[in-house]
Amino acid sequence: MKTRSLIIIAAIMLTGCKSKTDQADAYGNFEATEVIISAETSGRILKFDLTEGTEIKKGSEIALVDTTLFHLQLAEADAGMRSIRTRISSINAQNDILDQQIENLKINIARIDNMLKDDAATKKQYDDLTGQVAVLQKQIAANNTQKASVAAELSVYESKKATLKEQLVRTSVKSTLNGTLIEKYSEAGEMTVTGKPLAKIADLSLIKLKVYVSGAQLGSIKIGQQCTVRIDDGKKGYTSFPGTISYISGKAEFTPKIIQTKEERVTLVYAVTIEVKNDGTMKSGMPGEAIF
Repeated sequence: MKTRSLIIIAAIMLTGCKSKTDQADAYGNFEATEVIISAETSGRILKFDLTEGTEIKKGSEIALVDTTLFHLQLAEADAGMRSIRTRISSINAQNDILDQQIENLKINIARIDNMLKDDAATKKQYDDLTGQVAVLQKQIAANNTQKASVAAELSVYESKKATLKEQLVRTSVKSTLNGTLIEKYSEAGEMTVTGKPLAKIADLSLIKLKVYVSGAQLGSIKIGQQCTVRIDDGKKGYTSFPGTISYISGKAEFTPKIIQTKEERVTLVYAVTIEVKNDGTMKSGMPGEAIF
C-alpha cells in the first residue's frame, strides 16, 4: 500500500514538472507581409483571370487594363513626328540649294576679281556678287533658326511618346513580390481608376509571429537569437518550428487588448517579432507560441 502511494505521488510530481516545462514563454499571432496592388491607369480591366490562393511570382502580370487609347495616342504622336521630320528635310533641301548657289557665286566672284586686275570688270559687278552671297547666307541662317524651332516641336512629341509608352507599360498590373493572391477587389470587365486597389498579395513563405514579453523576460532574449515556435496540431499536441528573433521593441507598452483580464491588461510588456520559415501550415492571424 505504501509502495502504491509513493508511485502515485511520483506520477503527480512528474506530471506537474512536465506541465511546467511544457508551458510557452510568450503568445501571439502570426502576421504575413501583405501588399495592396493598385491600378496605375484608368480604363476597363481586360484581363484578371487569377483566383484567390494562386501563387504569384514577383514581376508577373496580375491584370491588364485596356490599352486602346494609348495605342491611338502613340499613332497620333508618330504621325506628328513624321510631319515634323518632313519639314526638317524640306529646310535641309532648301539650304542645299542655297549652298550650291553660294558656291556658284564664289566662282564668279573669283573670275571678276581676276578681271578687276586687268580692268576688264567693274567694282560694282564684284560688289553685286558678294552682296548676293551675303543675302543667301542670311537665308540659310534664317532657315536654320526655323529648323531649330521645328526640332523643338519634335522633342515635345518625343517626350509625349515616352510618357505614353510608360503609361502603356503601366496598364499591365504586376506583382511586386513573390506571394499568394489572398484577396481580389475587381474582376475582368469592370472599370478601374488610377490608384484603385485591385488585389492583395501576401508573402507566406516567411511568416512572422508577434508576441509580447515582460520586462523580466527581456534580459534573456536578443535579436538574432534562435527559438522555437509552435502551433496546435489539432490533437492536443503541438507542431514546432525553428524561429529567429528579428525585432524587439525599444519601449514598453500596455498588454494588447486581446488580453481580457483587468490584472493582465495593466502589465507593461515589450513587442517581439519572430521570423519563421513557413511550410504552408501557418496562416496570417493564426495563434502561436514561442519558447525562448
